[in-house]
Amino acid sequence: MEAAVASDWTGRAGTDLAHPARRYDYWLGGKDNYAADRESGDAIAAAFPAIRTAVVENRAFLRRVVRTLAAQYGIRQFLDIGTGIPTSPNVHEVAQEVAPAARVVYVDNDPIVLAHARALLTGAPEGATAYVDADLRDPHRIVADKALKATLDLTRPVALMLVAVVHFLPDDDKPHELVADLLAELAPGSFLVMSHATTEGLDPELAAQIQEGRHGPGRLRDRDEFARFMTGLDLLDPGIVSVAEWRAQDEPRPRPAFEEVAVWGAVGRKAAG
Repeated sequence: MEAAVASDWTGRAGTDLAHPARRYDYWLGGKDNYAADRESGDAIAAAFPAIRTAVVENRAFLRRVVRTLAAQYGIRQFLDIGTGIPTSPNVHEVAQEVAPAARVVYVDNDPIVLAHARALLTGAPEGATAYVDADLRDPHRIVADKALKATLDLTRPVALMLVAVVHFLPDDDKPHELVADLLAELAPGSFLVMSHATTEGLDPELAAQIQEGRHGPGRLRDRDEFARFMTGLDLLDPGIVSVAEWRAQDEPRPRPAFEEVAVWGAVGRKAAG
């Protein structure tokens, strides 16, 4: 029998309900998950055996993007929303390896993530890290948070990281508007970093289950729907591609087929006003 999943992923659900952050931790081989998370994760893996490949490639995409933005574009501020349970190397570790003075704010709404973040997310003394307990669906609360304001200068460019999180928002949450609202708060020269699961290449039965909410709330989106998040931004090469293929030359190794990943990735830059 498939595990029950939280009907609302506010992060306040008990450990008897599967939660996306803990299920992701399970697929990555972590230990901060519970029976419900593993049962739900196994049910998805039964329909999509490559799920672990997908999450590993998604995590590698995050690392490559952070390294690229810090090393090639001089970004020193990162806002990572939907942090999930810390999995090394984290955003601040990658960024501060390039630039020790980099500053990172992590945002999530799961109390388990909060506990781990406070214990583990400490960076180089030259830089800064902070954690904000907030929901992606409340962008104005995020940018108004005291910890964020004390850590990031929003008058200077910021990399907004929305990695494998927006696909948990159904259309009723108006995700395109939420992302636009967040970008509106950021300075020109800021970046939007996104990855998003898609129906394209996915097993049709699993895609239908996810769209019906049988694995928790959310919405898989095709390439055109994903591209809408990048409206008005200047896309970095190679544009919208599988997360496994985004600047794959930076980590030379065999790459899985798109069907084994089924996650779009892209990075867009906010032009000067």
